Amino acid sequence: MVTIGRVLVVDDEVALAGIIASYFEREGFETAISHDGLAAVEVAREMRPDLVILDLMLPGLDGVEVCKEIRKFSDAYIIMLTARDEEIDKVVGLAVGADDYMVKPFSTKELIARARAMLRRPRTDLVEVEHESIVIGELSIDLDTRIVLLNEQSIELTRTEFDILAALARRPRVAFSRRQIIDMVWGEGWYGDEHVVDVHVGHLRKKFGDDLADSAYLRTVRGVGYAIGAP
Repeated sequence: MVTIGRVLVVDDEVALAGIIASYFEREGFETAISHDGLAAVEVAREMRPDLVILDLMLPGLDGVEVCKEIRKFSDAYIIMLTARDEEIDKVVGLAVGADDYMVKPFSTKELIARARAMLRRPRTDLVEVEHESIVIGELSIDLDTRIVLLNEQSIELTRTEFDILAALARRPRVAFSRRQIIDMVWGEGWYGDEHVVDVHVGHLRKKFGDDLADSAYLRTVRGVGYAIGAP
């Protein structure tokens, strides 16, 4: 069977990790399992996964620290798993480089759907404009190299942060709802908490030094969603 991607499952619940991995294998993915945070980092370094399913609570290194370490050498998509439906868990997980989160117990079908949506990126509407740079004020976005410059200084973004920025920047000043942003970036088959968009936009603002009350780049359009550039 030809594999369609590599998935690393990191969870200290042995039975759950095995179930998750088996579902991905049935879908045609090459999988690996790790039950320990420190070991997971080494497996990721050797395997070079396309996607990491990462539990928040782990022995050795917790999920937050594992995510930080993996981000030093990999831009794999990371879905964080948490047993608590705490807003702080979601925010911390996304802040250190995770792309999405799911709260246990969760539907394996939903997990697979989200994973497939992620791995379909980059979406065709972005590929069609290869070698194009978008300039908005002092912000420069190269859609081909995925390099972002602000005042000629490089800004390091996660894959999801870049994808959101690029989607908005292709139509400056146009306001998009959370659902529209999700459809453009995660794909129309994605379903889950739409407020994940808010967290990623917050990270972008922080990296740009944007003032929420007087944002130079990412604007909140009350009652609609988000836009980039002056109204």
